[in-house]
Amino acid sequence: MKSSNVRRIRLRSRWPWIAVGLLLVGIPFGIFAYFFQRSLQFSIDDIGAMPQRATVFDMDGKPYARLYGENRLVVPLSEVSPKFVDALLAREDSRFYRHFGVDPIGVARAALRNLTSRSKKEGASTLTQQLARNSLPLGGQTLSRKMLEACVALRIERRYSKKEILEHYINRIYYGGGLYGIEAASLTYFGKPAKDLDLPESALMAGLIRSPNRFSPIRNPKGATAERNVVLGRMQMLGYITPAEADRAREQVVSTAGKPRVSLYQESYAMDAIKRDLDTILEQQQQDDGGLQIYGTIDPELQAVAAKALEDTLTKIESQPGWEHPRRAQYNKDSVNGEAPTEYLQGALVVIDNRTGAIRALVGGRDFAQSKYNRAILAKRQVGSSFKPFIYASAFQRGLLPGAAINDAVIEAGELHDANGVESDWSPANSDNQYGGIQPAENGLIRSRNTMSARVGELVGLATVMKTVQAAGLTRDVPNTPTVYLGAFEATLKDLTAAYTAFPNHGVRRQPYLIERIDDAAGETVYRAAHLEKEMFSPGAAWLTNVTLEKVLTGAGTAARARGDLGFKLPAAGKTGTTNDFKDAWFVGYTTSLTCGVWVGLDHPATIMRRGYGSALALPIWTQVMSKASPKRYPAEAFKSPEPLKKVRVCAISNQLATSACEVNGKAYAVDLPVSMVPADACSVHGGLAEDNTPVRQGVPGNPNDPRANPSPLPTGGDRFDQKMMRSLKKFFGR
Repeated sequence: MKSSNVRRIRLRSRWPWIAVGLLLVGIPFGIFAYFFQRSLQFSIDDIGAMPQRATVFDMDGKPYARLYGENRLVVPLSEVSPKFVDALLAREDSRFYRHFGVDPIGVARAALRNLTSRSKKEGASTLTQQLARNSLPLGGQTLSRKMLEACVALRIERRYSKKEILEHYINRIYYGGGLYGIEAASLTYFGKPAKDLDLPESALMAGLIRSPNRFSPIRNPKGATAERNVVLGRMQMLGYITPAEADRAREQVVSTAGKPRVSLYQESYAMDAIKRDLDTILEQQQQDDGGLQIYGTIDPELQAVAAKALEDTLTKIESQPGWEHPRRAQYNKDSVNGEAPTEYLQGALVVIDNRTGAIRALVGGRDFAQSKYNRAILAKRQVGSSFKPFIYASAFQRGLLPGAAINDAVIEAGELHDANGVESDWSPANSDNQYGGIQPAENGLIRSRNTMSARVGELVGLATVMKTVQAAGLTRDVPNTPTVYLGAFEATLKDLTAAYTAFPNHGVRRQPYLIERIDDAAGETVYRAAHLEKEMFSPGAAWLTNVTLEKVLTGAGTAARARGDLGFKLPAAGKTGTTNDFKDAWFVGYTTSLTCGVWVGLDHPATIMRRGYGSALALPIWTQVMSKASPKRYPAEAFKSPEPLKKVRVCAISNQLATSACEVNGKAYAVDLPVSMVPADACSVHGGLAEDNTPVRQGVPGNPNDPRANPSPLPTGGDRFDQKMMRSLKKFFGR
């Protein structure tokens, strides 16, 4: 037989074996190619994109609360204890640094053990495979998913270094209870960052990975201890620790933090306000991406003081005999839901740093769990007498001086006018129904006299006052009626408190804000606070208002009890506010560093109590907060004039420099004025001799273009001479 035929016969006889060989090689290769092709649909870049909650920091840059996304804190591998890394590798993948994503030796070992035990006691997934499974939607517990997982793991190993894979893994681990990543779990369970975990703690954390809810050290310390000891045994066997170290670690009792340092989610009025601001600053998608670093302005210590002062004071008020409203103690936690109003007494408080406008404390009610309605930023209530300082500041800016003679008599019909000059029949009464006649203008503010304040407002003019309300940021919907002089319009506590910052800041209002800066997950700054400010009054006018408001806390002032039974000692100024029928009680006051506003009332406006003045209900809260504000952070210094002061004698009738005739008539008084506020001319109402003995003609006005020369009105309530002077002085004021 020819050799060629022999070869053909031999080839035909071997063909089945060749085919089998090709199948044995081709089928696995084909399966691998199929699953590898499927793996290409997944982006390996997504491995490092881990959603985490936005972190809100306090004024010192310390974590204050978490928002949105998974409760995860991503940390670099360098910020994790090496003991935990060793424990993790011992438990999950001791050959991590020797395989290429899939460990054939580990697979063979697991298969043999499972076969001999006739059960699935051991898995063969590497850390890389687990990372693929935890990072991408690969499917359920099927062989197909395992093949896909292996192919993705191979791609991960080509894309990332071993260090990067390990870093991604430790930040993706689920620890039960909504905790993701070693940092969040370590802070929650042990009250310490992951870099500070000791050996027993590290072994325990590694032991939790396979069944975190079952072996939680909080719910099942016995089970957690058993798993920890298994990990310690593996570490000893692999040479990571010595037998002595393992024994000492086993002897330690599992102990978790009594109070976790990381709150899974903080719900409070301050956080509610921050979230509302966040909605106006960033698009929703930017928030949903997670990982934001939100640097806020809240001072946690002052925030805690504010919340306690509000609750303690209102509880004390409710405990008074004859209290007619429901008490908070009658309500269960679930009594009220959402932003629904409550029936019991409520309050709110805002503290603003005068130097920047940063909000250091914000309390929007007594219990966020019962009512999420944020009264500090949402509730619009009539501001009442707390608006009076803005009336006087406007008048001081137009030439009125604190000692000017203003009448505290009953206001007659037609004496007041709207912005169009139409006479009004409105005649406000004083809260005590007492009337004191002619008094220095400052008394109208110190003692909160309604008739005097309305007359000062009439001098300024309603049109100007309405512009002042808008410039202060209180409201744009200002009624065209002289009731505005006494605060008959609505504003929020936050806006009113911010408006008051103009007085300690020499006329400049600071725009309040809660967020200083926002960085995205990549560390890029996406927002910075603008630190806006607006000049509302001249420095001199603001200074005169400030000096007057200091007297509100002393002597006959409406807040004099601050220096009395409330024991407040710091240099400060402020104003009480009470609306009709005692429906709203206010106090807004300030030191050189802080401005604090307090409101007390019922969600459904009603009389709080008989004689429920701001001094009785709101002032005690204010004094507690301001007394406990850190003197190092917020020094309360003596108020300083923005410019040199000059002692002069002024006529109480004309607001001009006093003459010899003013002295004879008993109308002259001494006052320290900022140099820009010193009148330019001598009194033209009384005539006589000026200070330099120059004769002054009676009835001849000074420079009408110089507001310092403008005499003030003398509305005495009906006297013809006074009405004539009132018209003349209004004209002098540019009206």
